[in-house]
Amino acid sequence: MNWLDEGALYSQISVFLRENLGRGDLTSQAIVARNTRARGRFVAREKMIVAGLEAAEEVFISLDSQPQLEAFVADGEEIEAGKVIARMVGFADVLLAGEHVALNLLQRLSAVATLTNQFVRAVEGTGAAIVDSLDTTPGMRMLERYAVLLGGGRCSCLGLDDGVLITSNHLAIAGGVADAVRNAKEKLGHLHKIKVQISSEIDLQEAISNGADILLLEGLPAEEVARLGAVARNLSSLVSIECSGNITLLNVRAYAEAGANTISISALTNSARAMKVTFQIQPF
Repeated sequence: MNWLDEGALYSQISVFLRENLGRGDLTSQAIVARNTRARGRFVAREKMIVAGLEAAEEVFISLDSQPQLEAFVADGEEIEAGKVIARMVGFADVLLAGEHVALNLLQRLSAVATLTNQFVRAVEGTGAAIVDSLDTTPGMRMLERYAVLLGGGRCSCLGLDDGVLITSNHLAIAGGVADAVRNAKEKLGHLHKIKVQISSEIDLQEAISNGADILLLEGLPAEEVARLGAVARNLSSLVSIECSGNITLLNVRAYAEAGANTISISALTNSARAMKVTFQIQPF
């Protein structure tokens, strides 16, 4: 999992475990004898794109360096219901202590990957790319972005420090599209692409004339995206069109066919339904 920062992953998993365990697993301490060995299996209960195996393994390694996760599939692989995803052998109290965090991560990240893949397939052949947004779960951005990649999507900027996105709120403060884009271009230089949210043809013309690289059309019908996209490309062959807002699996292809280069879907990381995965533990 080269895309993930191992140090950041370890640190984040530690936070998740502290939140879940607190001062210790009272139930396991009360009823499970020390040094009892057990084995656990992650089993898919529905068709999905698997994501989060390394994160799940890191949960148990953080509790005890001995357990080793044996995966039968790879992250990014599509599997059917009933498939054993992975198994592990270790101390029973360790498996029980890490069960909820590991399972939640696997369910959540597989959901993001699966939903992303559904959108990617919906626009297949159009040339449009499906991208995520900054609407990620606090503390989970790195993992959720990784899951988007596994689903065939692309990642937008990781945070406010590595991309320029001028939104309607920025425009309200800055005094309009022309001033906002011009100031960003002058202060940040040529190495940063400027993305600006527009809502009208006048905004579009001001954005392009002042050097905007990407036009974000949010909440507009596909027909208006097609019209504004045509206007934009008549003014500049280099400008890129991105659309977002109110885009679903039912209408995403219409936006792709309207000429959008990228389609930003916040639902990928804020609305994906957790996939059905179980963790079955037995004595060993």
